[in-house]
Amino acid sequence: MRRACAAVFCFVTLAPAVSPPRLPVHYRELPLGAVKPAGWLERQLRIQAGGLSGHLDEFWPDVGPDSGWLGGSGESWERGPYFLDGLVPLAYLLDDPRLIAKARQRVDWILDHQRPDGSIGPPKNLDWWPNMVALKALTQYQEATGDTRVVPVLERYFHNQLAALDERPLQKWAVHRWADEVVTVLWLYERTGDGKLLELARKLHQQGFDWKGHFAEFAFHRKVSKAQANLDTHVVNNAMALKASAVWWLVSRDPSDRDAVYRQLREMDRWHLLPNGVHSGDEHYAGSDPSQGTELCAVVEAMFSLEQMIAILGDPAFGDRLEKIAYNALPGTFTADMWAHQYDQQPNQVLCNVYPRAWTTNNPDSNVYGLEPNFGCCTSNFHQGWPKLVSHLWMGTLDGGLAVAAWAPSRVIAQVGGGVSVVIDEQTDYPFRDTVRLVVKAAKPVRFPLELRIPSWAESAQVQVNGTAQSGVVPGGFCRLDREWKAGDAVTVRLPMKVRSSIWYHNSAALERGPLVFSLRIGEDWRKLKSRTPAEAADWEVYPTTPWNYAILPDTAQATEKNVGDHPFSLQGAPVEVTVKGRRLPQWTMVDGSAGPLPVSPVISKEPLETLTLIPYGSAKLRITAWPVLEP
Repeated sequence: MRRACAAVFCFVTLAPAVSPPRLPVHYRELPLGAVKPAGWLERQLRIQAGGLSGHLDEFWPDVGPDSGWLGGSGESWERGPYFLDGLVPLAYLLDDPRLIAKARQRVDWILDHQRPDGSIGPPKNLDWWPNMVALKALTQYQEATGDTRVVPVLERYFHNQLAALDERPLQKWAVHRWADEVVTVLWLYERTGDGKLLELARKLHQQGFDWKGHFAEFAFHRKVSKAQANLDTHVVNNAMALKASAVWWLVSRDPSDRDAVYRQLREMDRWHLLPNGVHSGDEHYAGSDPSQGTELCAVVEAMFSLEQMIAILGDPAFGDRLEKIAYNALPGTFTADMWAHQYDQQPNQVLCNVYPRAWTTNNPDSNVYGLEPNFGCCTSNFHQGWPKLVSHLWMGTLDGGLAVAAWAPSRVIAQVGGGVSVVIDEQTDYPFRDTVRLVVKAAKPVRFPLELRIPSWAESAQVQVNGTAQSGVVPGGFCRLDREWKAGDAVTVRLPMKVRSSIWYHNSAALERGPLVFSLRIGEDWRKLKSRTPAEAADWEVYPTTPWNYAILPDTAQATEKNVGDHPFSLQGAPVEVTVKGRRLPQWTMVDGSAGPLPVSPVISKEPLETLTLIPYGSAKLRITAWPVLEP
């Protein structure tokens, strides 16, 4: 890969091999660095860099100087690779010298310590799974830097693995997460054309878990018991597996594998979808009760799966899903400064403390905000969420154009139309506002297609080019603008955001506006559970200071926009509020530390009618999201 800089902007191109093979993807992922964050999203990445992501290795031993992934005698399994998988994109998207140095130290150790047989990583690690994560991090690093060491290291590693898999097959976690390695195998295949890589992909699929068959006869129609829980029902495995059939279709070309993607989503949505856009799992399938939780690792892994699925299949519905998770479930499980996170988040979350809740297998501290509640996998893995969203906001079309896969303030820097350099600035406060302005900066006039994803909820969406209305604007599709573009051309996209109601568990209602889900603003009393050095890394319980047990009249909801400040995902900084009429529901009480069984709607209450204030899900750390509905 090479970098080239013009007077106004830099662009990134990938130097292809001679007649490189091409996989049948719908869109091409752009290399890391081609998309940069702007506006509130850049501020969010800087918050992340100033929080755990930028400092974790300085005080948490598992990814510290003694990590096995730095040649030490410490933790040598998945935590080092997980941390690197988010650190690399965060560092290079922000062009942060301090974070780049941290990432380079870890990458250099992996690349410079490959053993003669091609194996990588700590010698005492004999599990294929952690290596799969490290390989993903190496591909991102190569795209950002063009480091010529990466491709030969991957080639040697994969040739060694192909020879070794019969005697040392995939085990445990790797069996269920095989698709994550196939992503990297196919990345290398498109750069080298080595047919042995397709042979390896087939071997991984053969030894891997049959997700297609699992969902063809899906047997888990409710919350699983501890006795039923296994790696098949584990929510993180399932989040990773969302992309498995799509990734495998690139090799098999079997239409039934494409169909299996949608079968899996239908089954998971029907039995385990929650109003915040993710599937339940604490840690295993937990049904659709909004007092059940979802593990943070499942949030970021579902996002990565959807990013892959958009590129492979080009379905705009995956963009809708990605935005809903990214703008609700992701920030909802962090403190505003990103120094603390939960292991489990609940859509109806009225108390966060150490208590034996109705989790399938998780511990009593799973929903407190802290450094490593319940288990440290999420502490090392959450870092990929925001950065990988940024790098997948834009994608390349197969005919030399660009496509908006998800909306957010950003800048894309690429070559289009056969090699002409172009920059497009995406100026917006989406998802808090409904208008986006795209400003084109082209080195010279050039014709290329620009495809704009129109969310399925965006009725009456409008697209204008230099003030002229465009046709073909259909909710749930892509609006394709194929024309000659020149410097200064501007596209204005309006995606009207009316408050709407959706139906969930026990006929409850959730209120949504655009991709945002709204939750009751509950007063929060933060109590320190455990102090640490640095002080910012403390653990916290959160207690409610205001009532939460209301039923609402959804048709009375109205939205008010407020300033989009530095911390939009905080109780004080919420950029949008929704008011709705409701009444207290005294019979709805707390049970075992959570909002009790949700009354079946419609319900009757004789309590006074009140005006309730709702804020975005990601801004509310205590919340009611799925509401009983009042009898009119």
